Amino acid sequence: MYDSLLKMVFLTEQLLITLLSFLFLPVLILLLITIALASVGKSLGIRRRYVALLLRVFEYIGTKLVDQQENEEDEESDIEEEKVNQEQIIETESSIGETGHVIKRDFAISVSQGLTRPEWEPLKKNFELSDICHFSKCGIEAIIEDDVTKRFNAHELESWNLLTRSNKGYPLTKNIRLTVLWCIGFFVRYVLLFPFRLALAIIGILWLIVSTAFIGYLPPSRFKRCLNQYATLMCFRLLARSCSAVITFHNEQNKAKNGIVVANHTSPIDVIVLSCDNCYAMVGQAQGGLLGVLQRAMGRATAHVWFERSEMKDRHLVAKRLKEHVQDASKLPMLIFPEGTCINNTSVMMFKKGSFEVATTIYPVAIKYDLRFGDAFWDSSKHGMVSHLFNILTSWALVCDIWYLQPMVKTEREDAVEFANRVKREIAQQGGLVDLDWDGQLKRMQAKEAWKKKPQEQYSNMLKVE
Repeated sequence: MYDSLLKMVFLTEQLLITLLSFLFLPVLILLLITIALASVGKSLGIRRRYVALLLRVFEYIGTKLVDQQENEEDEESDIEEEKVNQEQIIETESSIGETGHVIKRDFAISVSQGLTRPEWEPLKKNFELSDICHFSKCGIEAIIEDDVTKRFNAHELESWNLLTRSNKGYPLTKNIRLTVLWCIGFFVRYVLLFPFRLALAIIGILWLIVSTAFIGYLPPSRFKRCLNQYATLMCFRLLARSCSAVITFHNEQNKAKNGIVVANHTSPIDVIVLSCDNCYAMVGQAQGGLLGVLQRAMGRATAHVWFERSEMKDRHLVAKRLKEHVQDASKLPMLIFPEGTCINNTSVMMFKKGSFEVATTIYPVAIKYDLRFGDAFWDSSKHGMVSHLFNILTSWALVCDIWYLQPMVKTEREDAVEFANRVKREIAQQGGLVDLDWDGQLKRMQAKEAWKKKPQEQYSNMLKVE
């Protein structure tokens, strides 16, 4: 018995070694081809065909879910009809929770029918304690589903995309075909794609660290700038391919060559997708961990501005360095995310005015991700950087559109806040995002008392009955 078990283990090991050796050469060749194509900015179109195939699969899933939902609704309606036939229906009055609407409706009816006040007075609903239930319900809903808080949570899809983290409530055992599809998708994403993507990501990060370390020793010159541009583009294209990124750039004639570029912010991945087409200098908060390693690596090759939010002295230093950077036409365009935090790609929130005080010409960029293939939003309160990258690498793909908007110039009558709002409005309109005036830092701080008093006054006015 023991000998037979050892033989089975030995045979299994030999089978795995043979399989890995058989797959090693094709995978190595595919890696080399991917690196070669990334170095020259070319593609074979395999990722776009892969995305097109996924769309057909999602359409099939959507059809199956609709049919299943209709069947469930038919079954529920049959059960309800049976209950109605067996039980006596009790007529009730109009919902007291709709008090305000009932009074207005009855008053309109009385006017249309020519009734005098004594005649329609009985139609008016007297105030009862239960009338506040509707308003309490609205208040609770406003707290749970307000316009701000839900922008910091992953946006739920209308149709399932076979990712359990995007639709946790769907039971796989309901439909055997969808369960089989999910198992196949799990195998493809975690067994086939993830190891290959991880290898590409490691190569891209190592290439960034090694190339910037070498470039950092070179004296400032045109050759150094060209070498840095080539190495940076190659690095970020490799990192984009590690996410199976399909990026569509629009209006490339508006691409910035210097100055300040502002964009809406969803994830640190934004830097990767934007840097596949152009080189940028970065400005942002100094980070630790993996992101900090990348920041220090990029800082060796060209000028970047990293600062600590908690230190006010750094803010003045940042403004000064930004002005010096913008005035030097030989330097790379500075990429800034004025929201200051990641939003879930459904809206654009308040732009900080700092970058709009530095320059009078701004190059706006709108980024819109396709959530059907994977959610690029980084919820830093729930996931660390490594966990976020793992979710990206195990998603189907990273599909996004990027629009280069025409440069926007600050007018004489505009201050920095008005200019920032105008740029934000253009980005939201182009990307199909909701334009919100709220500060994204509400994600980390308490709301001001003045903001609380306004809805309280509205609530009290609704309760008043003339």
